[in-house]
Amino acid sequence: MTSNTLGEPNEAEIRELALKYALLNAVKHEGKAQLGPVMSKIIGEKPEYRRIAKKIAKIVSEIVEEVNKKPLDEQRRILEEKWPELLTERKKVEKKAELPPLPNVEKYKVIKTRFAPNPDFVLHLGNARPALLSYEYAVKYKGKMILRFEDTDPRIKRPLAEAYKIIKEDLEWLGIKWDEEYIQSLRLNIYYDIARKLVEKGGAYVDLCKPEEFRKYRNSGKPCPHRDKPVEDQLELWDKMLEGYFGEGEAVLRVKTPLDYPDPSVREWVAFRIIDTSKTPHPLVGDKYIVWPTYNFAAAVDDHLMGVTHILRAKEHKTNTIKQQFLYKHMGWDYPEAIHFGRLKLEGFMLSKSRMRELMEKEDYEGYDDPRFGTLSALRKRGIMSEAIRNIIMEVGVKHTDAVISYENLSAVNRKIVDPIAIRLMFTPDPVKLIIENAPNKIEVEIPLHPSNTSLGKRKIILEGDPLEVYISSNDVELIRKHSGFRLMDLGNLELKDIDEINKTIVAVYKGNVLEEARRKKLPIIQWVPLNDNVELVLKKPLGDKLLRITGRAEPYTRTVKENTIVQFLRVGFARIHSIGEKIIAYYAHD
Repeated sequence: MTSNTLGEPNEAEIRELALKYALLNAVKHEGKAQLGPVMSKIIGEKPEYRRIAKKIAKIVSEIVEEVNKKPLDEQRRILEEKWPELLTERKKVEKKAELPPLPNVEKYKVIKTRFAPNPDFVLHLGNARPALLSYEYAVKYKGKMILRFEDTDPRIKRPLAEAYKIIKEDLEWLGIKWDEEYIQSLRLNIYYDIARKLVEKGGAYVDLCKPEEFRKYRNSGKPCPHRDKPVEDQLELWDKMLEGYFGEGEAVLRVKTPLDYPDPSVREWVAFRIIDTSKTPHPLVGDKYIVWPTYNFAAAVDDHLMGVTHILRAKEHKTNTIKQQFLYKHMGWDYPEAIHFGRLKLEGFMLSKSRMRELMEKEDYEGYDDPRFGTLSALRKRGIMSEAIRNIIMEVGVKHTDAVISYENLSAVNRKIVDPIAIRLMFTPDPVKLIIENAPNKIEVEIPLHPSNTSLGKRKIILEGDPLEVYISSNDVELIRKHSGFRLMDLGNLELKDIDEINKTIVAVYKGNVLEEARRKKLPIIQWVPLNDNVELVLKKPLGDKLLRITGRAEPYTRTVKENTIVQFLRVGFARIHSIGEKIIAYYAHD
């Protein structure tokens, strides 16, 4: 290939660019470059090469193969010698995503973090932040991460039996691996033992006041009448609680704090309460227990017993940290390092557990993974990649300031990931019949599955008939009416003859297949599918609290696509193929 009058690059120029980006891609991926990303980089730098992509793909493929034969050290040496700025740029990007160091790591032999979800629902995007940060810090310090299900409220935040499994599946999808796993509802006897020791140390007491009566004492900074009873009496009352002597709401165990602490909500906080599990049985232990620890007691005890060194949670937990520190002081324990990050505001996601639970009862909703929800399983169903969630969460990191993530933000990150690898397919929503006059009786069309990633291959469509007949989308009728002339993608240039509104049929005349002529006339390019060889497709698209069901016809190659594949329907958007049968179900991700 040499330069010509049209300005095509010579072969040496292509080889130089291919070597540059093949080396960069190889260094990024442990010594193995891939053709698709290298082609995308080349065309990104030289958009004018797009028209000759097919010609240069062979050369680029040869260079990629040559580069992959070299050891990683040799690849890095050549890249550093010829294009050192690329390595510098890469280091800057990596540094930007790096987490800041944890405080006081030198105090601990092993860094231990934890992610502690409440299985009263499945995980949503907001939960992904503490989960990913806890995991990444454990990896960073070669430490350990704990997964702990905090399920000690069988009445108000009643756990769901299926949530334990789904949560673990969500974490695995995010690439999170945990070293230890615990379920708090199976540890109640441990909490009872610690509570007894706490009472013996004078750090807790059984309160028999009615809630409104206690609030008066607390708000005025005065002790409850039961606070200063002898330890022997307190232990007896504690035993009575465990034996079922008291009913729900008749007794609680409180942790002693300064009565004049500035924040009244911290004063004398509740460590245990009675819950009538005959009415609201726990999904794992049924009605075996009636005395249940509160979040602050169970979490604080477990963090100590499990050796957690660093707790990563949102700053709204600062009050909980203060409460728990009083327990630690009574027990003579050292409190872990607590890192509080700013709020993560999520716009465009349905995240209210109560609202989602309510909607799931309606026939129109599909469960935890309904695409209108902001759950991780719903995002996965729509075609959001776990890498996109990881990237956006790591970018936000552990900043103390609040941050905002919208579905548009997430879509932009996801688009960068899927665009180089998603095959392009034609889909005609609400199809309209198009009759093509004066065309050859048989046309064989070969269309690349990606405009630049040639490694994805091509598909072949054969049209036969006299006249030829195809479907186009009804959305394109007005475009055709306006321009009169138009081009069916890779098939040919046409001129409008007639539009039959009643029968939803268009007649057009075939004018050849010269691409340059279409460009010169600025003809709109329209997607199409064969009339007699296509597949019915339903594209489900969330729109607010509605789920649109866009029905149409897709090209025959769509039948060969595997389930869970992300594709791009041309001029419609990216979508995930959900199921393939007599008709294909897909979920819209974003444009």
